[in-house]
Amino acid sequence: MGDRKMKWILDILVDVCSGVLLAAATYSFAIPAGFPMSGVSGVSLILYRLFGTPVGTMTVLLNIPIALACYRTLGRQFYLRSLKTVAITSVLMDVLGPRLPVYHGELLLAAICAGVLCGVAYGIVFIRGSSTGGFDFIIMTVRHYEPQLSAGRIAFVQDAAVIGAGAALLGSVDAAIYGWILSYLYSRVMDRVLYGGGGKLTMIITDYPREMVRAVDEIAGRGATILKATGGYSGEDKQVVLCASSNKEMYAIRGRAHEIDPGAFVIIVESNEVIGEGFQEPEQA
Repeated sequence: MGDRKMKWILDILVDVCSGVLLAAATYSFAIPAGFPMSGVSGVSLILYRLFGTPVGTMTVLLNIPIALACYRTLGRQFYLRSLKTVAITSVLMDVLGPRLPVYHGELLLAAICAGVLCGVAYGIVFIRGSSTGGFDFIIMTVRHYEPQLSAGRIAFVQDAAVIGAGAALLGSVDAAIYGWILSYLYSRVMDRVLYGGGGKLTMIITDYPREMVRAVDEIAGRGATILKATGGYSGEDKQVVLCASSNKEMYAIRGRAHEIDPGAFVIIVESNEVIGEGFQEPEQA
């Protein structure tokens, strides 16, 4: 019960941090600079400029049809966690955002700051197994069917369309360029937060290899390889579960490994490059 309560408190704190970062990115940098934003927030910002509707409120309303459409793919637990995140971040957007200081400096610096803040905000929410709804639901649904695509890459493609629409509304090519810079930085920072600089290679020496393989599949949706080994000191036959994962997945796999087998010997090494499904695509000849 204690662990569950601590996890719930940490989830709330992450949601609050994400909401503060998104509010700062939107109200301190994007709106004053006249940038078109990405995602559902970008659509809400377009409506804000047209009709003066609150960004957070419109974000919640636009999330409803997307959430209903993606519910079956996302699953009940992810859906409920995301609704909590949407509620917290949207309230902070409307309540805190208008009260934050406004940046009136260089437009390029404003785009950089907004992109980095958005990337960190979305990344830390994804790490906790939640999302801010809207286009995040679409990202997770696409990754469910196409796991080799990174979250940042999907986000950049879909956000480019929203930024283009926002720039057309503003009638400014410069706004589109700055918006795309913002979106590119956001997608890159989010991938860095989620996946780190490279992959991890985890080797688990255990007496329960099949249970470990199932755990890897449940946590990361990845396959694993079982190797036969011999203990150098005891001469006993051993089983080694080998799997490649992202930094985020590695921490979850490590924790589950010791839940399944407290005596497991876990070795984690850095992988400079991981090529294959769910990681980097192989280069075409």
